[in-house]
Amino acid sequence: MRLVFAGTPVAAVPALDALLKSRHQVAAVVTRPDARAGRGLKLGRSLVAQRAAEAGIEVLTPARPSEPEFLARLRQIGPDCCPVTAYGALLPQAALEIPPHGWVNLHFSVLPAWRGAAPVQHAIMHGDDVTGATTFRIVRELDAGPVYGVLTEAIRPGDTAGDLLERLSTAGADLLVATLDGIESGELEAREQPADGISLAPKITPADAEVDWRKPAIAIGRQIRACTPEPGAWTQLDGVRIKLWPVTPARVTPSAPVSAVAESTSPVSTGTGQLAPGELRITGRGVLAGTGSASVTLGDVQADGKRRMPAGDWARGLRLDGRSAVLG
Repeated sequence: MRLVFAGTPVAAVPALDALLKSRHQVAAVVTRPDARAGRGLKLGRSLVAQRAAEAGIEVLTPARPSEPEFLARLRQIGPDCCPVTAYGALLPQAALEIPPHGWVNLHFSVLPAWRGAAPVQHAIMHGDDVTGATTFRIVRELDAGPVYGVLTEAIRPGDTAGDLLERLSTAGADLLVATLDGIESGELEAREQPADGISLAPKITPADAEVDWRKPAIAIGRQIRACTPEPGAWTQLDGVRIKLWPVTPARVTPSAPVSAVAESTSPVSTGTGQLAPGELRITGRGVLAGTGSASVTLGDVQADGKRRMPAGDWARGLRLDGRSAVLG
């Protein structure tokens, strides 16, 4: 089949690579316009655009896929089908009607669970044991189209969103190619999604990524893993924003010296050594933080304007040992 592929971030690159190696012809790529990113906010092309340029494929970057110029060019190219992976923009009905076999989306959940922009993050944040990927035909309703194929993937205890998405994007790329093969041969028929089990996965914002240390340790651990690498979980110390990487369970001993406090105006430890929510303690095993349940050991951290480093190096650099401080 003659294809026009739509995708933008790194998670879409394996799908494009798989399509380029398949028996199908990728005539063009649709991706989001150049955007500013990184500490220097330099204007740059999407990773999909870069990969397409390397392969000598036409790249279309409409600000909105409803633009008449884009729709006219899409009709000129005449795709049989438009596969999609993490494109990042809503497609108008006028675009959906152009390819005879429609637009086929590779979505990183087992639909109808976690419809929306951040299915992998929400699966981790809500403690799911299993997730997966689904290919389906795009309709106007969000991620509600009939399903062609599904694969499943276990969520491992230490998985970050980045870890899980990397595995799903690789396995999902093969699923997408197999789906297109089946559509072309006529052997694959889409089936409507179940009416039960629908859940929504809206985009995770930086505000959603702020850690509330009053929550249980298990919820905080899931939140941090779900927000790694993007948008990045964070907290504050003395008014300075601190980005957090995954934490691990820890045990607090009564004799350990208190070094810092977070998210409490009158922080105290219990007589058994339990840390108050957000309270920090430096021990020989690392930097511990109190939560609404058990304490956790901080992993890497990154203060605004500084480099990423182990929490122990960060604490020693601030000379936290022996003094108290309050976040927020």
